[in-house]
Amino acid sequence: QVQLVESGGGLLQAGGSLRLSCAASGRTLRTFSSSSMGWFRQAPGKEREFVAGISWTGYKTHYLDSVKGRFTISRDNAKNTVYLQMNSLNPEDTAVYYCAANRLGSGDYVSSIPYEYDLWGQGTQVTVSS
Repeated sequence: QVQLVESGGGLLQAGGSLRLSCAASGRTLRTFSSSSMGWFRQAPGKEREFVAGISWTGYKTHYLDSVKGRFTISRDNAKNTVYLQMNSLNPEDTAVYYCAANRLGSGDYVSSIPYEYDLWGQGTQVTVSS
C-alpha cells in the first residue's frame, strides 16, 4: 500500500520561504509516477482548499489564484516526491498542508477537487507570523 508523507512545515515570519516535500512509499510506488498530485491546505475553521496541482508528466500545473507567482509545485518521479516551494509567505497562508494523489485520473488532467484525490498524507503545519 502506498503512503504519502509530508515534511518541511514550520513557523516563520511573513515574507519568508519554505519548501514542502511529499514522499511516496510502499509496495506500489510505480503508481506515483502515473498519478497527478496536488497540495491542499486547511486553516482552522475553514474548509480544505486546493493550492496547487501537477500532472503525472509534470508538464501541466494549476494554482489557486492567491498563490500564483509565489508558490511552485514540482515533482521528481525518480524520487517519488512532489514539492511545493512557497515564497513571500503571509499570515493568510497559515494552515495544515496536505499532499494528495489522484491515481484514477487520465492524461494530463489536474483536478482542484478534493474528492477526486484518493490518497492523502497526514499533513504538515505551516504557521506564518506577521
